[in-house]
Formats: sequence, C-alpha cells, structure tokens
Amino acid sequence: MIAPIRIIVAEDLDVLREHFCELIDREEDLNVIGQASAGKEVLKLIAELGAPDLILMDIEMEMRHDGIITAQKVLELHPQTRIVFLTVHEDDETVFSAFETGAVDYVLKTSSSEAIIQSIRSAHEGNVQVRPEFAYKIKNEFSRIRRNQESLLNSTLILSQMTPSELVILDLLLRDMKLTEIAKERQVELSTIKSQINVILKKFNKKRTKEVTTMLRELNVIPFIQKVRGGP
Repeated sequence: MIAPIRIIVAEDLDVLREHFCELIDREEDLNVIGQASAGKEVLKLIAELGAPDLILMDIEMEMRHDGIITAQKVLELHPQTRIVFLTVHEDDETVFSAFETGAVDYVLKTSSSEAIIQSIRSAHEGNVQVRPEFAYKIKNEFSRIRRNQESLLNSTLILSQMTPSELVILDLLLRDMKLTEIAKERQVELSTIKSQINVILKKFNKKRTKEVTTMLRELNVIPFIQKVRGGP
C-alpha cells in the first residue's frame, strides 16, 4: 500500500485552517501531520516531525509574506518538500514572489474543494501549475521584459551615436539640473542648450526631457552614459 502524502497546513485563521484540514483528511491518500498558524510554527513542526511531503501554506500570516519567507527557509533545507500557497491575493508582485520561492502551485482560498485537493496531488508529483487566472500575469511579465530589452537596445544605440556635448547635457538633465543651470555649467547661451535638447528629444522620439530621463533611469543606463562621456 502506498503511504499517504504527509501534509502540514499553515493558515492563521482557525476556521479556514480547520476547513482545509477536513478537506484533506477525507482523502485516503492524504494525511495532515501538523497544523500551524504562522511561519515559525511551520519550522518548529518540521524540526519535531521531519520534513513533510507538502505544505499547504497561506502567504499572509502573522506578517506580510510570512508564507513566502517561510517557504524560502524550508526549501533551502528540504528542497524535496512541495509548497502550495493559499491566498486571497492576485496582484502581480505576490504571484511572482510566490513562484520565485520554488513553490509548485498557487491557489486562491475561494477555489473549490476539488481544485485544492487536485492541486495537492499534482504538486506532490512535481507538476507546476499555470492556472488561467494567473497565466495572463506571466504573459504580461514576459511582454514587459521584452519591451524593456528592446527599449534598452534602442536607447543604447542612440546613446552611442550622440555627440560628447549631448551626452554631457543628458547627464546634467539626469542630475535634475534646470536649463538655466545647465547653460551656466556649460558656459553657453540658454538658446544653445534648448537647441541641443531639441535634437536629443528628436533622437529619442520624445516630446519632453522628463520622458527621456524617466526612461533612462528605468533602464538603468546612467552608468553607461557616464562611461561614454568619460565622467564620474
């Protein structure tokens, strides 16, 4: 006879924790070996009982992302343990933080009993789930990364073709200097600075300097600008 899957249920709300335990204990191939209401209790149970096959764990317990922090600690010592997160959150940051730990699944607490039990069995087999409600988040993240890569490549190409004077002005703009301050720094007329900035805007296909500086900061290319212009 195959031994049942050993499970720890971690949920800070008593009524929900009892509910999930009841769901699991109805199944012959599943066995709750311990309950916890906080991450530190999960670690204590593991020290006492040994690593479980799987932890069904709430992300938010006694502190923000308690479940995520606990999962990281557990998987460092027991990489064979499967983690299935239970949560009410669907925001992108929480979703990606959860999967970055090495968790196998991420299930909403409002999911059906069948979905939760299926998730446990599937996770125990090592099957990583990409549920429809989260698939679009992953797709959007890949799209964002690709857009940033394309923007970084394009911006780097533009920067490499800029004149030393334009690079200096761009560097000063990134230091939040005003046009009058830049003109004084460069010892030229204000009209000259405005003319050079218009050329910079055309190269980046932007209408305002704020758009250019914001984009360059997000792409983290300021060190590249300083290196190319030979400044600190």
